[in-house]
Amino acid sequence: MPSGIRAEIKIDDPPDCVVTRVAEEAGGRIHSLSKSTNPTECERVTEEFVLEADEYPDEFDLDVDLSPVFSYGSGSVYRFSRELGRGCPCETIERFDSPVVDVRAQGTSLYLTFHAADMEGLQAIIGELRDAYANLDVKRLLQSEQEHTDGNLVFVDRSTLTDRQREVLETAHRMGYFEHPKQANAGEVASELGITGTTFTEHLAAAQSKLLDAILDDEG
Repeated sequence: MPSGIRAEIKIDDPPDCVVTRVAEEAGGRIHSLSKSTNPTECERVTEEFVLEADEYPDEFDLDVDLSPVFSYGSGSVYRFSRELGRGCPCETIERFDSPVVDVRAQGTSLYLTFHAADMEGLQAIIGELRDAYANLDVKRLLQSEQEHTDGNLVFVDRSTLTDRQREVLETAHRMGYFEHPKQANAGEVASELGITGTTFTEHLAAAQSKLLDAILDDEG
């Protein structure tokens, strides 16, 4: 079986993102986004999405021409065209030959799902995104293990962690606490976080316990 990784990320308030601007102004949510390129105008892309909201504004404050094209149930389909290469999150991911397979928006938050071929590829994509979007959050990772001949998946849902637990894990990882040999000890990481060594240990143990529970439950 392949050993690729499915990732879902969230970016809060990405600049110049039409999708989140529309979701915010309408106070609704966006899903089912699709894109196409006209063979005679390869420098432009046309996008469509479904907006679901209680009320639909007559106009949106955007720098693109957004047009309603279809309505059904509680949703309305909108379409717009834009130039390629404007540096949006989707294009950042697609530069690594990883298509964005799902795009959603709720308010100013943009949710993107994509597949990376391996952990190295995932780290490259996340690194590029973090350089551009400081408020990036990796929400979920789903890995298909080659050695799992029965097709089992290892699933880790970061949303089960509290904000503080994620901060402790991320800081410890960044400072090399989990490396062998350690690049930072517990006291140094705690000092960076502005907490006591005991508090650091408690948060770290709680976070690791949640992650292990998720992995072991999936393996069971």
